Amino acid sequence: MQLELQEQVALVRMDAGKANAISPAFLDAMNRLLDEIERSPAQAIVLTGTGKAFSAGLALPLLIELDRPHMTTFIDSFNRTMVRLFDVTRPMVAAVNGHAIAGGCVLAMQADYRLITDAPCKIGLNEVVLGIGLPTVVVETLRCQVPPASLLPIALEGRLFAPAEALALGLVHEVVPEARLLERAMEKARELAALPASAVRQVKASLRSHVSGVVHRASADDTRGWVQTWFSDEGQQRLRAAVARLKG
Repeated sequence: MQLELQEQVALVRMDAGKANAISPAFLDAMNRLLDEIERSPAQAIVLTGTGKAFSAGLALPLLIELDRPHMTTFIDSFNRTMVRLFDVTRPMVAAVNGHAIAGGCVLAMQADYRLITDAPCKIGLNEVVLGIGLPTVVVETLRCQVPPASLLPIALEGRLFAPAEALALGLVHEVVPEARLLERAMEKARELAALPASAVRQVKASLRSHVSGVVHRASADDTRGWVQTWFSDEGQQRLRAAVARLKG
């Protein structure tokens, strides 16, 4: 995980292997960077990946070996980190430079503004296809970010979308030529950084505070329900088959 301060913008580059997969170490690094950003003079954030992936989601080969208590700890940490990203007071732009699958799509959805490359890639929440559910933090942030008609194909059907399809559904705001993606993301972040910071904080809090409240109230029961899907017979069968495909 890399942090660069460019004038008023904090540029966060996720760098966790070729897929930028989300593991306990990934979440720890993200929280350390958020601590740094909170102490910095940055007025906006750009979040992007390195290589050909924004983030391909959870680090399944690592997580599939965890027992129930350790998996519960991980999903609690995932939920807290996603809420923290969603609640960050500075405007945040996601520059989706490649595949953003499952947890990677969740990461992008925490941003205020989302751009995606026009290069061949997919974005979406395919958890249901893997036999696992969606935590409340995912459902509520998604509900806040996309039109109601888009919830069925994105959340319930678990489809993955090409950039143009994602734009039509409201998963992203712009499709940008690959060579200009980061430049355009920085432009948008600077536009947002130029707005009065106190007004931005108040409006963001007004738009998003209800989501955090729902997530916090649902926390314990929500984690237990999600973990149950992870350890269900069908969930384990599908997850292990996915891990086998990843390992080739």
